[in-house]
Amino acid sequence: MKTRAFSRAVTILAVGFLLLDAVLFAVVARYVWAAGCAVAAVLVIYAWRRYRRAMDDLAEARRDMKREAESIRELLHTHYRN
Repeated sequence: MKTRAFSRAVTILAVGFLLLDAVLFAVVARYVWAAGCAVAAVLVIYAWRRYRRAMDDLAEARRDMKREAESIRELLHTHYRN
């Protein structure tokens, strides 16, 4: 699961950077920019979760297709022998 760990690490890095920016903007009284960075951090988390859900759905679909192909292959093999 190298891809999952990599995407998690990149997401954590992006969220951490955005939250650091939000805090630093708030310190210098740029509250609109701070709120924008905080919202962006939340959106990154939401997008990552949605991406992971889509990847899990694709993996399940691949497993289903593989099982179906194996059953078709087995069916053809039994008909070929008879």
